[in-house]
Amino acid sequence: MRWRDIGDMTCSVARTLSVVGDRWTLLILRDAFLRTRRFEDFQAQLGMTRHRLADRLAKLVEHGIFERVRYQDRPERFEYRLTAKGRDLYPVIVSLVGWGDRWMAGKAGAPIELVHRSCGHIMTPTLTCPRCGDALTARDVTAQLGPALRASAHRRQRSIRPAATQRRGR
Repeated sequence: MRWRDIGDMTCSVARTLSVVGDRWTLLILRDAFLRTRRFEDFQAQLGMTRHRLADRLAKLVEHGIFERVRYQDRPERFEYRLTAKGRDLYPVIVSLVGWGDRWMAGKAGAPIELVHRSCGHIMTPTLTCPRCGDALTARDVTAQLGPALRASAHRRQRSIRPAATQRRGR
């Protein structure tokens, strides 16, 4: 399978990676959550070529993660604002920050700290069960086929069954 076809897989991780799965896009999203909005500011902070940045921003707009909003008429200039779909990527970025702080930070410590606005405390976000509130790790969760894969498995079984029946002489 080619990378450009990964979005066609029946897999939510693969489909998500087809949109946000490169390092530049993740860094653009990081900066957007840190309130960067303008092309020149993204470019200055990331050091990307104009062409590559324009390409990534266009893709994020195309997929509804950013919206382009005019902030100046003459000359016409736009900024990039996260949509609801884009803001829903916040847990992904914060999870990467948490992992990086734990495993990649170095002796000086974490480069930034997250402060909960309501209480003012520095915090490390945790994944919790929305039902009972318990903290979750990989050992606390199992996966099962969802509706898309159940339907796919059902279709495969129907297409295989007649061939097996014919081989037995029925």
